[in-house]
Amino acid sequence: MKTLVLASTSPFRKSILSKLNLAFECAKPDIDETPHPDEAPRALVERLAGEKAKAVAASFPDALIIGSDQVAVCDGEILGKPHTFENGVKQLTQFSDKAVTFYTGLALYNSSTGQTSALVEPFTVHFNPLSRQEIENYLNAEQPYNCAGSFKSEGLGICLFKKLEGDDPNTLIGLPLIKLVALLKAQGLDVLAHQPDS
Repeated sequence: MKTLVLASTSPFRKSILSKLNLAFECAKPDIDETPHPDEAPRALVERLAGEKAKAVAASFPDALIIGSDQVAVCDGEILGKPHTFENGVKQLTQFSDKAVTFYTGLALYNSSTGQTSALVEPFTVHFNPLSRQEIENYLNAEQPYNCAGSFKSEGLGICLFKKLEGDDPNTLIGLPLIKLVALLKAQGLDVLAHQPDS
């Protein structure tokens, strides 16, 4: 089996990829994530996912390298990670009683052939009406400042939502696992065929 590499140091993506029960390595991609002028959200995350995967390829010449990137879009505006309490309040206030679409770019780069497979997976979150107190209580409890959209759907963030719409709940956390399994299979890596003997 080729070396499997996750071009990310995100603990969330690492945890999701671990569900596949495959050995993999993590590497930090060093890229400029600044959007290009007038770059659409889908184009942005697809480009960055591919750039992240290729950024670590020099260290892994015979590997399947996974890159992923995510943005939230509300009212036509691209929103990233809040980084601070104040920005978290601003984001969640904007999301109150609205639908927010998360676009997650996924790229699989075969460093021995130079072939890249890439896609963008949308996932829509419908938020409850949220009071300032609810927002502050949530942010103080979970401190999701390193998460696009200012929440952790796998934690207390679930209390913020009215409804979730998408094909794969892993997408919202940052790695579309159903699509990744298909991309790996297309590159000759059948996840179920490479399980350790029980």
